[in-house]
Amino acid sequence: MPQAHLVAFCSDLGISAAHGAAMVSVLLGAAFFSRQVWGVISDRIGGLYTMLVGSACQALGMAAFAVTQDEAGLFTVAALFGFGFSGLVPANVLASRELFPVGDAYWRMPTLLLCSGCGMATGGWFAGILYDYFGFYAPAFAAGLGVNLLNFMIVGTLALRKRQTAPA
Repeated sequence: MPQAHLVAFCSDLGISAAHGAAMVSVLLGAAFFSRQVWGVISDRIGGLYTMLVGSACQALGMAAFAVTQDEAGLFTVAALFGFGFSGLVPANVLASRELFPVGDAYWRMPTLLLCSGCGMATGGWFAGILYDYFGFYAPAFAAGLGVNLLNFMIVGTLALRKRQTAPA
């Protein structure tokens, strides 16, 4: 959601659209470079636990977007959010491989990627609806944080269940 609305959010705060676009670049640049970090993390702790850590980072970034109003802070938050969100889709694929039989991959992977892509698109669309209704972005960021916390709870439940059923 923040990637789609960051320039408009900055404009609402009196920050130039050019600086908002630069923030999107920082967000995506951090995501690009941190993807390697998430790969190393996934190699060490697995896809499911990587999703849990990435979801926590993303939730922290969403909460920070909701409360940060100055330009320097938003650049920092954009980098933090980019770091958190970049590992989630690859970790989704790895977690699916950990949790389900490899023979089901032919339909599980496309379904997973379709649902995650639709979820991300819906987040940006819904944030726009909330902005149009309320006239400011706080409710949109709050909704994004709520959905992220729901995701965190689901992944946390799966991780706890995996830990409890793992052979000793």
